[in-house]
Amino acid sequence: MERTFTALKPDAVKRNLMGRIIQRIEEKGYKIIGMKLMDVPHELAEKHYAEHKGKPFYPRLIDYITSGPVLAMVLEGDNVIMGLRHIVGKTNPDEAEAGSIRADFCTVKEYNIIHASDSKESAEREINLWFKKEEICTDYKTALEFLMGN
Repeated sequence: MERTFTALKPDAVKRNLMGRIIQRIEEKGYKIIGMKLMDVPHELAEKHYAEHKGKPFYPRLIDYITSGPVLAMVLEGDNVIMGLRHIVGKTNPDEAEAGSIRADFCTVKEYNIIHASDSKESAEREINLWFKKEEICTDYKTALEFLMGN
């Protein structure tokens, strides 16, 4: 099983979209093994977006992610990194596929409502940034896993 990190950003929280987005994630069959609603400290925001430091939009990224609560999650599932990115859609909501989370809920690219890791390396780095090991619950089975004897 593969793991990935995702975060519902302040716009998703403020617009009461968390439940609808979580429902899509769960309906896809991904298992949520870590979840927390939090105000993002400035230092964590800078570490998360370190690859963009020095780019013109970097300060706006930091300001946005720290502007309100974020719902951080660790997901587990078969091919979850690319699968989640598919249901999330392209970064620009005007280019995102119809039916994707970004096409359906995002209004402006710079105030994107969801983040999804783009590789195994990014997923591991981001999970370790946002979660302590004891905050990840791996010892439960979904109903489907239980029924299938996994």
